Amino acid sequence: MAAARAIAILALPGVQLLDVSGPLDVFAEANAQARKEVYRPLVVGVSLAPVRSSSGVRLMPDRVAGPPPEEKIHTLLVAGCPDIAERPTDPALIGWLRAVATGARRYGSVCSGAFLLAAAGLLDGRRVTTHWAVAARLAARYPAVTVDEDAIHVRDGRLRTAAGVTAGLDLALALVEEDLGRDIAMKVASQLVMFFKRPGGQRQFSREGAIVPSGRSALQELQRWVIAHPAADHSITALAKRTELSPRHFARLFRGEVGVSPAAWVESIRIAAARQMLESGREAPKQVAARCGFADADTLRRAFSRHVGVTPAEYRKRYAQAAR
Repeated sequence: MAAARAIAILALPGVQLLDVSGPLDVFAEANAQARKEVYRPLVVGVSLAPVRSSSGVRLMPDRVAGPPPEEKIHTLLVAGCPDIAERPTDPALIGWLRAVATGARRYGSVCSGAFLLAAAGLLDGRRVTTHWAVAARLAARYPAVTVDEDAIHVRDGRLRTAAGVTAGLDLALALVEEDLGRDIAMKVASQLVMFFKRPGGQRQFSREGAIVPSGRSALQELQRWVIAHPAADHSITALAKRTELSPRHFARLFRGEVGVSPAAWVESIRIAAARQMLESGREAPKQVAARCGFADADTLRRAFSRHVGVTPAEYRKRYAQAAR
């Protein structure tokens, strides 16, 4: 029999528990479905002391991130921590990561664990994903890395990265499919009651970009009015008239102080209003379109799909059952 694949998950103090336990359960279930030990998961800590997670639950490490491991690591994953982006870099840990990732068949991260791989230079020139809330920060801090803010998980050569928390299960399931085939992976998904392929991307879950008026007081007053009346006429001409400016001057001023064009900002406000209405599950997309300022349901569908990554009908269906 072939030796079991060693799956090492690095868990730092304050780790998000599901970033570790989610993939571990997927690999354990893959062993059960394959009826043999295909995977041998290992939790790696900075010491052998219990690792206190962000929820307070403690994990017992199997290995220490110190000298290069004697056994060959098949897959290395770095779990995320809520504050990992603010932590100082540990040179010894970075060296360990580089050494193990170089020798592993594949390596990657779950959630904000991508920051540690980026600090080690292991993401340079690569396409990756991470939790939507820190994706822009990762891209700004490491310009050599291409960050896909919408993807649930991304494969780039030997590198595998996953979005936030539960996306670690999606990534682990994709790794099982790579190794053992679609049939085993589907059985694992069925047993764990999870999507085999999750519909849509991260944008459907994102709550980033809260509607906060910005710019000079006259523009903020206008923005508050638009937020309160998303279905009104918000053409450049109408908005400029409310601020007593010419359309050209208004458009230039708005973009300069708010950072986007008036049309793009208004569309984002209408999408936010549509999301709130769809989440209640009480009104159909056609009614939502009318109340949020879209010409018709088809116009809403195109804009919603562009912003959120799923159609209004799919989004409403997802929240309707919870609302009931």
